[in-house]
Order: sequence, then structure tokens, then C-alpha cells
Amino acid sequence: MLYKFKSPAAADVIMLEADGRRILELIGKGAGSPGIVTAAQIPGAIAALEAAVSAEDAAAADAEEREEEEGSGSLKRDAVRLRQRATPFIDLLRRSAAEGADVVWGV
Repeated sequence: MLYKFKSPAAADVIMLEADGRRILELIGKGAGSPGIVTAAQIPGAIAALEAAVSAEDAAAADAEEREEEEGSGSLKRDAVRLRQRATPFIDLLRRSAAEGADVVWGV
């Protein structure tokens, strides 16, 4: 299943189910379909996503530092992180906020 996020302010953003569900949970929305992020809710959604991205980046940096100290070499460096998954959606939210448009999704 795919999530398709739409706004008249930007191109659609399509995500696999697991990624879309995680994004929606981070912004405090139910993962059901259909749904909406109103223009008034967008600043809070952006802040929540940016905070989650920062927290994950900090945790990854700590893990890399511990790995270097221990010399274990077991850290998976090629994993796709939240930053890569959330960036297109954050861009959609920013463009929508600039035009006062809502973002809707469906599956």
C-alpha cells in the first residue's frame, strides 16, 4: 500500500505504507485514509518532523561515535534515515503553508 500526499501548492509526495504511517504518527495524525493536515496545523507538523529528524541524527551520531571508540565496525551506514524520508514531505508542507493550502492524503 502507498500513501499519496497532495496539495495544490506542490507536486504529490508518495510513500510506502511504513514510511507514510511513521510520518503521520510523528505529526500526530492517524494513519487511516483519507486525512488532512490543515494550513493551520502545518507549522506544528513541520516542527514535530524537524524535532524527530534532529533526535534521530543525534542518536546516529552517538552510535557512530561509540562504534569508533569500540572499533566494532557493526554500524549500518547505508541505512535510509528519517531525514531522507521526511524531507520531501516537509518541503510539501512548507510550500503548502506559503500558499495557505491544506495537505490531504489517501491510500
